Amino acid sequence: MRTLFRAFTPGWIAVRQAVPGVLIAIALAALARGMAQQFAQGAAGLPKFPLSPVMSAVLLGMLWRNSVGVPAWATIGLNWTMHRLLRVGIALVGLRLTLGGAGAIALTALPVALTCLAVALLAGIGISRLLAVPPRLGLLLAIGTAVCGCTAVVAMSPVIRARHAETAFAVTCVVLFGCIAMLLYPWVAAYFFATSPVHAGIFLGTAIHDTSQVIGASLIYSQQNAAPAALAAASVAKLLRNLSIAVLIPVAAWLTQREEAREARATVAPTGPIGTASLVPFFVLAFIGFILARTAGDALFHSAGGWQAVVSTGYTASDLFLTCGMTAVGLSVSFTDMWRIGWRPLAAGFVVATLVGGCSLLLNLGMVHWLG
Repeated sequence: MRTLFRAFTPGWIAVRQAVPGVLIAIALAALARGMAQQFAQGAAGLPKFPLSPVMSAVLLGMLWRNSVGVPAWATIGLNWTMHRLLRVGIALVGLRLTLGGAGAIALTALPVALTCLAVALLAGIGISRLLAVPPRLGLLLAIGTAVCGCTAVVAMSPVIRARHAETAFAVTCVVLFGCIAMLLYPWVAAYFFATSPVHAGIFLGTAIHDTSQVIGASLIYSQQNAAPAALAAASVAKLLRNLSIAVLIPVAAWLTQREEAREARATVAPTGPIGTASLVPFFVLAFIGFILARTAGDALFHSAGGWQAVVSTGYTASDLFLTCGMTAVGLSVSFTDMWRIGWRPLAAGFVVATLVGGCSLLLNLGMVHWLG
């Protein structure tokens, strides 16, 4: 019995440490949903304003972090909510898609995603050189904008031997400009793609940095325009970008080792080939798994009420997890930290993010105009 107790002790301690932060995220998420409902109903004599619960959650989290502050004892739980619970919610979005629907969206989104990927990489490296940003920091800014935000930055950093400060700077830029895009681009999408929620979703999925920010923006658009197709389209478009990390990281590792050897530096020999399975985030694989599950379930239990109840429960859980996770994202944004990184990386990150957003917008507008 004592051995069994010792085995469960570390897990119990981790849960106990995480609970306070998780409860803060849940409480603020509930408050944000209530505020959004009050704004939508025009409470207290105010004009009706259709504010998304997710946008309310992010804004409330940012306001709370930069006014009241976040206590140290809540950090573990908030990090768990932002990285674990949010990714479960993202994976559950796969239940909204079947293989046929995801494949059709992927064919439409692929040229946009590849073009934006190339623009981000080339512009990021070129503009960083122009502004005298350190090469490794410039590459991290480019890869974070091009692929999947903070995940790509953290994955690429040890491969190119980036310093800790460079990694922190790149993550800060990705968070800053990704959050701005997350709050701004849903309105842009509503203006240009009011009659095409799929292209609105592809625009959001290819123009915004981090996966959580893409999901947040597409949820805002979906909730404010009653267009759930945008969330599915944005998820598929972002999935295409995320998968590119399995190619870019081995290429970057090879180029870095070649450059170090050319400069006659001490080179650490690789311990083995870089596998692609560990490079693809697990929630991306889970997202694909839920698409397969939805496809199989619809084929086998199409008329069964129980299967529809399972899918509906997945929808509800996904929305709840995403709202709580986006609240934690808002609570992670510190305005003070943003201004400590200097104007050159900020300028480079801003220009690259703007170019990628403009490229995605023009490509999607062209597709709507020419392809219908």
